[in-house]
Amino acid sequence: MAGYGRQRPAGWFYAVAAALVLWGAMGVFAFYSDISMSDAARAALSDYDRQLLASRPAWFIYLYGIATWSGLLGSIALIARRAWAYPLYIVSLIASVAMFGYIFAVTDLIAVKGAGETLPFPILIIAIAIFQLWLAGRARQRGWIA
Repeated sequence: MAGYGRQRPAGWFYAVAAALVLWGAMGVFAFYSDISMSDAARAALSDYDRQLLASRPAWFIYLYGIATWSGLLGSIALIARRAWAYPLYIVSLIASVAMFGYIFAVTDLIAVKGAGETLPFPILIIAIAIFQLWLAGRARQRGWIA
């Protein structure tokens, strides 16, 4: 029974958890690249993209950091078979939805660049966040994490 200790996870569990750690690391790298962008790199952006970055409220950067770091830490917890992966994934999902919700509800990004260019990657990010949460919940139910 799952309640009496950890069970041995299925063989695929570690491969998926390792892939999620890599995914989380890429998210943290994207966050770091965003917050540390040089003036030269900003100058290379289109006028619209520069204005969009400059118009983000300060809390947006914190939300971005919370979304990426909690996702990475959740994946590390998952591969370490720790139950705190689940609440970390909840935080990551909420922060991601709030972040993209702001971008799409408050800015004119879709009108300017089109849905085909702007929606696929955020949808993928949210889908993976939902999958991470599902996997952590399933692992907890099966006693793979405790």
